[in-house]
Amino acid sequence: QVQLSESGGGLVQAGGSLRLSCTTSEHVLSLYNMGWFRQAPGKEREFVAAIGWSGRISDYSNSVKGRFAISKDNAKNTVYLQMNSLKPEDTAVYTCAAGIGSGGPSKAANTYDYWGQGTQVTVSS
Repeated sequence: QVQLSESGGGLVQAGGSLRLSCTTSEHVLSLYNMGWFRQAPGKEREFVAAIGWSGRISDYSNSVKGRFAISKDNAKNTVYLQMNSLKPEDTAVYTCAAGIGSGGPSKAANTYDYWGQGTQVTVSS
């Protein structure tokens, strides 16, 4: 069983930055593709960013491309989501996920097998 634990959420003003962390068990990051998803109240869950198990490939939704950056540190068993130039529409619960896949990181939630509990990000205008 893969366990994922997010941290780093909070309240920030528009234009500000936050860095989310997702900590997992040893060896997970060298085996699993990792993704970040978010869900705002009354909306469906949406893909934010993903990074492949090798760390060489990453992908972003169009809404965050150029503002967010996903990275990972295998030695610390942690995946990061650096969020810059935050907007009120970025307000959501952010959740990290892990999935086995040979084709690289995926935008599809159903390709991820394990999910964290999520961390709230609130951006005020």
